[in-house]
Amino acid sequence: MARPTPLSGFPEWLPDGRTVEQHVLDTLRRTFELHGFAGIETRAVEPLDQLLRKGETSKEVYVLRRLQEEAGSDEADRAGQLGLHFDLTVPFARYVLENAGHLAFPFRRYQIQKVWRGERPQDGRFREFVQADIDVVGAGSLPYHYEVELPLVMAEALAQLREIGVPPVRILVNNRKVAEGFYRGLGLEDVDGVLRSIDKLDKIGADAVAALLVAETGASEDQARACLDLAAISGSDGSVVTRVRDLAAAHAISSELLDEGLAELGALVSAAAERAPGVVVADLKIARGLDYYTGSVYETVLVGHEQLGSICSGGRYDTLASDGANTYPGVGLSIGVTRLVSRLLGAGLVRATRSVPSAVLVAVTSEESRPASDAVAHALRSRGIPVEVAPAAAKFGKQIRHADRRGIPFVWFPGALDEDGVLGADQVKDIRSGEQHDADAATWEPPAEDWWPRVVPGA
Repeated sequence: MARPTPLSGFPEWLPDGRTVEQHVLDTLRRTFELHGFAGIETRAVEPLDQLLRKGETSKEVYVLRRLQEEAGSDEADRAGQLGLHFDLTVPFARYVLENAGHLAFPFRRYQIQKVWRGERPQDGRFREFVQADIDVVGAGSLPYHYEVELPLVMAEALAQLREIGVPPVRILVNNRKVAEGFYRGLGLEDVDGVLRSIDKLDKIGADAVAALLVAETGASEDQARACLDLAAISGSDGSVVTRVRDLAAAHAISSELLDEGLAELGALVSAAAERAPGVVVADLKIARGLDYYTGSVYETVLVGHEQLGSICSGGRYDTLASDGANTYPGVGLSIGVTRLVSRLLGAGLVRATRSVPSAVLVAVTSEESRPASDAVAHALRSRGIPVEVAPAAAKFGKQIRHADRRGIPFVWFPGALDEDGVLGADQVKDIRSGEQHDADAATWEPPAEDWWPRVVPGA
């Protein structure tokens, strides 16, 4: 069989990389639960007509055909065409509608699952990857303060990762009401088109975006310039609101929607300045090109790695979860865990202290005495110490080298019979320092830092 070729866009970590990923996931999960978010999981497939509510990126959904090709399939008739979920927000909206009678609102959930996107793989972009989401949904209404709370929860979760070498983050925030109020005040009616064009600002530059606005939304050159002037405003204090008001006044824009959005944006920036100074920054070019956002929108960058793009994004949505009679507005953020981990590993920012969970390798003197080694391993495991037994009864030097290759810090030598038939004491060796001493499997334990693999800043 020929050596297999890796599939582009479908990452597979080595064991030490998986240890890093698991640490990130555990940190996120722990923080989310500290804030009262309950964990759920949804199915991997959704009806295509639901997934297509994502907007222009819907063309990247992977479509499943087997159900449709099965003759006489009642499920195919009921479900229509199916696709792998593109993100976790649309499936969550469907989940809320299906289970609304069993949920207590406001409903706080976190969800950590794989998603699939048919986009071109590149640095930080994959076809299969893990996302971690938090959302709060209400029944009929949802107070604005959740739009302040959720980015601060995510900021706290990411701050917990600083100790292992993850760079600081900046959460860039905007408000769709500000953008829509401003654009409509200028006389532009294709608000979604303007937002999609502004969302490309970092990728194609101001001149190209101005040309798009003129060609695709019907904006005049003056209107396009005003949109770019709005997008250029940023800051982490109340001066942002003042600058937007001054710009609106310069263009004779008067809008209740703009005023409402500025009040909300100002409240978010003020709260963040107290709880997470310097982390949350108002940035009026943040548009989020997805159709369902209606209020606050968020994007998050790693400081010093801005070229990677956003690692965490989201916003407020009011009509995504609606059955016509009932509406469940929500707000949420999603962190691209695979995107983050790929940068951490690729740039050598973090590392695992070892690639296997085992803290101890129990040596085997001979195959006849393997049961004695197994008994030691059982005694250590019963107290929660991760252990493995040597694969073969080789010379002790070879067994020590085996432990060293696997990154196992301790080797345990079961006691041997002396010339008088007296069983000697077991001994344990720290193969890093060479220190060796008597030990009892019922009481010995490794130092706390060696008990399990740890994730630490890269060398």
